[in-house]
Parts: sequence; C-alpha cells; structure tokens
Amino acid sequence: MSDLPPVRPRIVCLCGSLRFGGELAAERTRLTLDLAIVLAPEATEGAVPDPALVRSLGELHLRRIDLADEVRVVNPSGYIGAATRREIAYAESLGKRVTYLHGPSTKDG
Repeated sequence: MSDLPPVRPRIVCLCGSLRFGGELAAERTRLTLDLAIVLAPEATEGAVPDPALVRSLGELHLRRIDLADEVRVVNPSGYIGAATRREIAYAESLGKRVTYLHGPSTKDG
C-alpha cells in the first residue's frame, strides 16, 4: 500500500533562465519532496545554434505550462529575462497560479 495521498498531486512547471541550473535543480528536488509533479526545461550541452529549434523548444515549454497547475519562477536576485517574462504572461493569460522563488521583478540582466 502506498503512503501517497489518493488525490492527484499538483503539477508545477519551473520557469527561469537555464544559467540558474543549480537553483532549478534545488527547487525541483524541494517540490518533488513536497509530492508535486515537476515539469522543467532541460539544459542542453552548449548553445543551440538553430533558431528554429530554439523557437520549438520555447513552444515545448509553453506546453509544459499548459499541463501545470502552478508556474514557479526561479529567479535568483530577482532576475527575469525576456523568455521567462513571456512564459509568465502566457501562464497568467491561462489563469495559472504564478509564484516566485525571490519575488516578482521586471529586472533584465
């Protein structure tokens, strides 16, 4: 018999710059131990040179947001880049709950 609750666990999509890989991994672990299903972007080896692939990966992340109950923004020092701002706006347009690791900001970096 499982100790897991009988209800569907919440699904959380992590958003934020891949430069914060350590922070994204720590938040993924914390949320997993809180019994959430965590969806997050995957870092690639080096830069992705193909602009079409970059756009496709961005669209793929929007599909993760579609599946999520909550979007968690991982933003050390309040940093939120253009792609993450786009993801936040998309999540808000769907009525998704958006939470922040370090509070909302419009700071570019």
